[in-house]
Amino acid sequence: MALHDVWFVLIAVLWTGYFFLEGFDFGVGILTKLLARDRTERRVLINTIGPVWDGNEVWLLTAGGATFAAFPEWYATLFSGFYLPLLLILVCLIVRGVAFEYRAKRPEDRWQRNWEHAIFWTSLLPAFLWGVAFGNIVHGVPIDRHGEYVGTVLDLLNPYALLGGLVTLTVFTFHGTVFVALKTVGEIRDRARRLASRGGPIAAVLALGFLLWTQAHSGDRWSLVALVVAVAALAAALGTNLRGREGWAFACSGLAIAATVAMLFLSLFPDVMPSSLNGSWSLTASNASSSPYTLKIMTWCAGIATPVVLLYQSWTYWVFRKRIGTRHIADSAH
Repeated sequence: MALHDVWFVLIAVLWTGYFFLEGFDFGVGILTKLLARDRTERRVLINTIGPVWDGNEVWLLTAGGATFAAFPEWYATLFSGFYLPLLLILVCLIVRGVAFEYRAKRPEDRWQRNWEHAIFWTSLLPAFLWGVAFGNIVHGVPIDRHGEYVGTVLDLLNPYALLGGLVTLTVFTFHGTVFVALKTVGEIRDRARRLASRGGPIAAVLALGFLLWTQAHSGDRWSLVALVVAVAALAAALGTNLRGREGWAFACSGLAIAATVAMLFLSLFPDVMPSSLNGSWSLTASNASSSPYTLKIMTWCAGIATPVVLLYQSWTYWVFRKRIGTRHIADSAH
């Protein structure tokens, strides 16, 4: 396998890790409005991701940096064509991080309520926009013979991409709900399981429609395998949630996300950004990559650094593995 193909796979793995981890992260942020009934319960939800949310975003930074270094043509076309939606995602991630840090700095109700609104909207918007972005990448966008994006923002708002946005929004919310059920105790845990049983079927129907559309448009036998795994995992997540097996439900919802991302990249390869104007103008893993020497140096660096990062993040999740509930929130800590 050529090094540019190896890095295509590695970038797919990085995006899989990001959506698996940040998926429940976004879901919990959305649930601060959908599930929590008061400020104490919102504090419980925020605390479930408090030790890990910033670490989850490292996967995004690594995926973006790897794309820039390994596939500069892909990076340039992607960020020039998707400038406004990616800028909006970036602003949301900045405001979201500030909201987590600043929410409890002052005791006034208005101060904390405004930051809670910020957490909700800056979780919901990226969860939707990431699906729109990847829907456009897989389906194809207007790229000319020079590898430049020649469309407008409105070209990105096509039915397939919008459906992709709804899929990531609902699946991430479901993923976050089963995570909350896994990480909490008491009434909030029971309500999270009930909400997952109601919202999960909606996510499953939207995901099935999107995956079938993807398979019909650009799929092959390997993407079909990923489709079957994604659908089966989502069904298993719904079933195990109904039986109160929160750990299995979370694992299965995560597997569904991983299989979905795998299917998108399998449908995309060997392209990295298909041209909707002319297939011969598409950016591929070959014509958009850096030099072999650059990729070789990157491979050595990744081989050394990646295991360290994985061990550290695994240790973090292990340390903060215990459940929490409203009884763990001090009366003065809102």
